[in-house]
Amino acid sequence: MPIHFGRRAILATCNLAQWAMDFDGNLQRILKSIEVAKARGARYRIGPELEITGYGCEDHFLEEDTYIHSWEVLCAILEGEATNDIICDIGMPVTHKNVRYNCRVLCLNKKILLIRPKMYLADDGNYREPRWFTSWRHPKKTECFYLPRMVRRITGQSKVPIGEAAVATLDTVVGTETCEELFTPDSPHIYLTLNGIEIIGNGSGSHHSLRKLNKRVDLIRGATAKCGGVYLYANQQGCDGGRLYYDGCAMIVVNGEIVGQGSQFCLKDVEVVTATIDFQDIRSYRSAVASRNVQAAQSEMIERVDVDFSLSTDEHVPISPGSEMFFVKPEEEIAYGPACWLWDYLRRSGSNGFFLPLSGGSDSSATATIVAVMCHLVEKEAKEGNQDVIDDARRITGDETGTYIPTADDLCNKIFYTCYMGTKNSSKETKKRAEDLAKTVNSYHLALTIDEIVASYSKVFTQVTDMVPKFKTEGGSNTESLALQNIQARTRMVLAYFISQLLLWTRNRKGSLLVLGSANVDEALRGYYTKYDCSSADINPIGGISKNDLKKFLIWAAEKFEWHVLKEVVEATPTAELEPTTENYTQSDEADMGMTYQELSRFGTLRKSDRCGPVEMFDKLVTEWNHIEPKEVAEKVKRFFYYYSINRHKMTTLTPSYHAESYSPDDNRYDLRQFLYNSKWTWQFRKIDEMAENFQVYNLKHKPHADK
Repeated sequence: MPIHFGRRAILATCNLAQWAMDFDGNLQRILKSIEVAKARGARYRIGPELEITGYGCEDHFLEEDTYIHSWEVLCAILEGEATNDIICDIGMPVTHKNVRYNCRVLCLNKKILLIRPKMYLADDGNYREPRWFTSWRHPKKTECFYLPRMVRRITGQSKVPIGEAAVATLDTVVGTETCEELFTPDSPHIYLTLNGIEIIGNGSGSHHSLRKLNKRVDLIRGATAKCGGVYLYANQQGCDGGRLYYDGCAMIVVNGEIVGQGSQFCLKDVEVVTATIDFQDIRSYRSAVASRNVQAAQSEMIERVDVDFSLSTDEHVPISPGSEMFFVKPEEEIAYGPACWLWDYLRRSGSNGFFLPLSGGSDSSATATIVAVMCHLVEKEAKEGNQDVIDDARRITGDETGTYIPTADDLCNKIFYTCYMGTKNSSKETKKRAEDLAKTVNSYHLALTIDEIVASYSKVFTQVTDMVPKFKTEGGSNTESLALQNIQARTRMVLAYFISQLLLWTRNRKGSLLVLGSANVDEALRGYYTKYDCSSADINPIGGISKNDLKKFLIWAAEKFEWHVLKEVVEATPTAELEPTTENYTQSDEADMGMTYQELSRFGTLRKSDRCGPVEMFDKLVTEWNHIEPKEVAEKVKRFFYYYSINRHKMTTLTPSYHAESYSPDDNRYDLRQFLYNSKWTWQFRKIDEMAENFQVYNLKHKPHADK
């Protein structure tokens, strides 16, 4: 018998497109992943965090129904053949002694081996786990968990261990940690590996954020490079009902080497990643490090749950080779993440397409481009025979023949509706760019003017007040000019919803369209948009993305798809086109805001990501921006905080947006701050002025003198 027999095992992890509270759909996707894993010879399978319920149930986790239904789904898994001859690590919520826990449930051969509660809960950014769950407070210990009656009838067990333990098979030991625990300074995998546990599974619910994947991969690779062992990472993938897109990337890592990697952005509901590993590689790797062995020798023993089962196979199977991790560029993240999010939202909402007010500017063009990318992804999946995607496309487009196979151009024309809503202040250039882009991506496009509607509002106002408001360029005040600009913007929003409800009807189709927004994260932060204008929509795929990143994305898309009009969009000066253009005045976004988009992005990062108030922000920028005078830096910081505070109320009505940027000002869940400020910031601004004066004096004293 060859010496490798009994040492090699096929292990499986997965990306699952789970949907919060969709117990039927979630069950089918779990069963499919187990089926695929077993077909590939795997004898261990791990799934995402809370995969039975979906991660994003939020306050549904406070409902007892959610826990009952979770056990019912687990019963459906156990009573079939799914867990026969494979250890299944399944994520679900569990109540123990009237306390709610976020748990992993390890099953084999219709039995429950162990319930392992999460010990360190995520409670920052988008995560509020302690609101629903309690962390397990007894590390390295277990208690008895008494199973519900419905489970006892299937398993024949009355109780199982709950707590932190490992599962000892005949040939190895399996442990687990959950999502956030990987990111903690003293991660469980450290002492688990020192305790001889060779396989660590991590069921995660981790969302996409620009440039975030590198950190996750570094932690996983670092864990096994330092400690040795196998690390299997599972994740949700897709939109499960909220602002987040879970970006998959299921992976298997052995001794710091990636031996299996799933996709980051994908339309598949189930994606299984398998790899063949050799236990001897782990043992050799670990035992070669003397200092590690000293620590392992004195480690505290972790309880084992013994099972009469082997993960290894007696068949000859080649070991999976190591490979380099594949990362996409930020421009590609912007293309594919929001595109997949839009597809999930569209197919799960029961809607039949999108409507977008297309202005010809960079923001609405970016939204249109993302929809077009989505259509290309659908075509790709259809060509590869993804029946779920084909069936969704047929339902969305109203196909009754059962033969429709989507192509990007045809799908875009069937489900994507764009409209240029011009006024006398709009330019021929923006209208042409909108028309050219619509033609390029093949959307169903309309062009109209709204001057009559806008004029009717002014007429009514004049009738009741005998006053005629004017733009600044016509001699009016700032108050008049803003009102006249805002009514144009708000008219577009009302008209967008009106038209979107009727367009399918005009083409003899049933259903409804989702209205898309196109305000970027920087404008939301500054409040540079009209409340209840076209920023108000059903969803917004670019609401968490900066202006600078959007421009880079448009340049990438122009080259990738040869959509050359996008380069014209990027080269044009950003403008709202809400004021009349004169010989001496053309409206510009950056001039209106009193700051550049580059500056605004930096303000946003310091405010949110680096947790800076006004004084701390000035203190950092006065050094960073040493090419300008301290007093000018002070004015820029004060101007930002003034406009941020007077416009913060707009965040309370912000359209649900794809979360992509760490400095998002989303008031709903992510950036929790008041919306009524003292916009004078008297104490803080006084301190800034004092500091600026001191810096000016210091700079004058230490200014180098020119040689005589």
